[in-house]
Amino acid sequence: MIDNIEIQNLIKIARKAGNEILRIYNDENASTVVDHKDDNSPLTLADKASHKVIEEGLTKLYPNIPIISEEGNDISYETRKHWNTFWLVDPLDGTKEFINRNGEFTVNIALIENRRPVLGIVFTPVKNEVYYGSSSIGAFKIEGSDGPKTIIVNNTDENRVAVRSKSHASIEEEALLKRYKVVDSISVGSSLKFCMVAEGKADIYYRHGPTMEWDTAAGQAVVEAAGGKVYVETSSQMFTYNKENLLNTGFLCLGF
Repeated sequence: MIDNIEIQNLIKIARKAGNEILRIYNDENASTVVDHKDDNSPLTLADKASHKVIEEGLTKLYPNIPIISEEGNDISYETRKHWNTFWLVDPLDGTKEFINRNGEFTVNIALIENRRPVLGIVFTPVKNEVYYGSSSIGAFKIEGSDGPKTIIVNNTDENRVAVRSKSHASIEEEALLKRYKVVDSISVGSSLKFCMVAEGKADIYYRHGPTMEWDTAAGQAVVEAAGGKVYVETSSQMFTYNKENLLNTGFLCLGF
C-alpha cells in the first residue's frame, strides 16, 4: 500500500490543516475558545478545524483506507482490529503549546501497516517546516519554500543530547539519561522532539508518562526513516499500534 501513496499530496493536506490552525491561532477571539474532553484534556477550535481538513483530504484521495484521529477515535476495537492499513492522525499535537502560544505544535499524519508506522508527516505551522519520512525513501525536512533535504540521526556514542517535554518530567528520566551518557538537554513541545532526534539535533527522547497512539506514530515513522529506533520503555520490543487500548506505554526514542 505504501508504494501507492503520494507523499506530496499528504504534505499538501498537512499544510492546509496547518493554515486552518494558524487562522485560528492569529484570531484573538477564536484562539481563546477552549473546551475540555472527558479526560479533562483541552480541545480548541483549531483541533476541530484541522481534523475536518485532514479527514476530508484523506477520504477524498484514499477512500478505502480508514482513519483513526484524536478527534475521531470512537471506533470500536471489534471494528478496527481487522485493519491492516489505516491512517493515524493527530490534527493538533501540542494543544497546550497552542494555548500557551509558544508555536511548538504540529500536524501529524501517519500511515500504519501491520501495526507499524511506515510513513509519517509532521508539519509545524508557525515555522512552516515539514518533516516527513517512510521506510522506502528515508527522511527529509522542508524549511519554508526550500526543497527537501535529507535528514539522518547522529549515531554518536558520546556527548549525547536529550530532548525533553516542556510539560512532563520524571525521576525515571533522570536515571535513564545518566545511563546513556547524556551531557545536555533541550525542552521542546509536541512531536517536534522526535523530529529533533531524526535530524540529529538531539540523540535521545525518553517518555515515562502516558501518551496516545496518535501522539507518536508520525514522529516515530520519521525517526525510523532517519535511522533511529523507538522502543517500548526499558525493553527491546518495538513500539506497535492499533492496540485494544490506544494508550501508549512509556517509550525510548534513540538516534544511535
